Amino acid sequence: MDNRYKGKKVLVLGLARSGTAAVKLLLKLGADITVSESKPLDEIKELNWLKENGVRVVNQEKEVFEEDYFTVIKNPGINGKLWFVKRLRERNIPVITEIELAFDVCAPQHYIAVTGSNGKTTTSTLLYEIISKVHPDKTHLSGNIGVALCETAVENDLLNDPGHYIVLEISNFQLLDIDKFRPEIAVIMNLSADHLDFMGSEDAYYRSKCRVYENMRDSDVFLKNIDDKLVGEYTKNIPVHCKQVTYSLENDTADYYADDKFVYGFGKKLFPLDIIKVVGRHNVQNVLVASAAAMAAGLTADEVSKGVGEFKGVEHRIEFVRELNGVKYYNDSKGTNVDATRIALKAFDAPVILLAGGHEKGLSFEPLKEYMNGVKKLVAYGECGQRMYDELKDSCDAELTDNLEHALKIAVKCAEKGDVVLLSPTTSSYDQYTCFEERGEHFKKLVNEI
Repeated sequence: MDNRYKGKKVLVLGLARSGTAAVKLLLKLGADITVSESKPLDEIKELNWLKENGVRVVNQEKEVFEEDYFTVIKNPGINGKLWFVKRLRERNIPVITEIELAFDVCAPQHYIAVTGSNGKTTTSTLLYEIISKVHPDKTHLSGNIGVALCETAVENDLLNDPGHYIVLEISNFQLLDIDKFRPEIAVIMNLSADHLDFMGSEDAYYRSKCRVYENMRDSDVFLKNIDDKLVGEYTKNIPVHCKQVTYSLENDTADYYADDKFVYGFGKKLFPLDIIKVVGRHNVQNVLVASAAAMAAGLTADEVSKGVGEFKGVEHRIEFVRELNGVKYYNDSKGTNVDATRIALKAFDAPVILLAGGHEKGLSFEPLKEYMNGVKKLVAYGECGQRMYDELKDSCDAELTDNLEHALKIAVKCAEKGDVVLLSPTTSSYDQYTCFEERGEHFKKLVNEI
């Protein structure tokens, strides 16, 4: 076990899922831990557990950030521009995320990193399911998908047991504070504007995604989407220094390609498209990436085909909820940016009643206008609802309301046999929910109560 942290003072900024997991790993490493939280101490549900384990818990008093620390583990949701983060960096104290901590102290593992603006969750989950059928006791799904890497490390003794396959869905927030993190296989699925409220500019957001390959070596594999102009532009400006494997839905010269009948790998038929159970051409791309990554990890075409054929999709991503009176209801709560909603709309041939809205991130709705001809009605709601209504009302029939429950009632009232009611919010949930999962669960509950 790594002894570098034993007895060393470590500051954990923010608990939540990743901070709590970091504390668990640091306890195992024997560190002297301080947790700084913005919440009042009596509102921290883990407080008793932390104190019982000798963890000091403080708020954000100025003197906390003037102490000396071996390193600081920052929750990825905490903006690096906040005064206390800037102060720690001014003092040359390393500030990293729990992804970097786990990578730094674990025995050598096979890391496969999936990032990008859309498709991460579906691709990561599918890739995990493919590999886990071949290596059932040594495959783990972790990262932004819901299980922190530090938690995976503790629960599976990754500090001492090497050779596991770690499929990581990794966000730009997690990539911002890496140092040595190095996947053996990585992909930027696509690039479209997101998190401008946090990042400040599209360029900063896109550059943060490119950090996924900055430490990769000659023997590693970067999967390159040659259909995405922004991926092409940024990988040219920020060069990839490892082996590149291309994929495409449009160019049959790519290493991995899909026409309207088959998926091909390096010119050979791998499997027919009709084994894919998830809807939409975008999911064919997700299958391409998962197949390419799995084969780069050493799996055979037959092993990949078996996993693809058994995959039924991901919760909250164009998830079928129910059919009632000939109307189909879909939960796409994970559609937290405009491009995700555009992709969801493209997946349907039937008329769509679109429920969209949520936290105001300042994203332009302009890219949706060309897809509004397939939208029977837009019901805009939430913090950004008014702006969405104003920008899109000339492109389709639109209505404005307060919240998701009211939006669904409007949709049910105007839906007819053959229609699709689609929750695809275009933005995050933080105006009315704690996370997209909570929003999606609420929507499903409302739909099932109709």
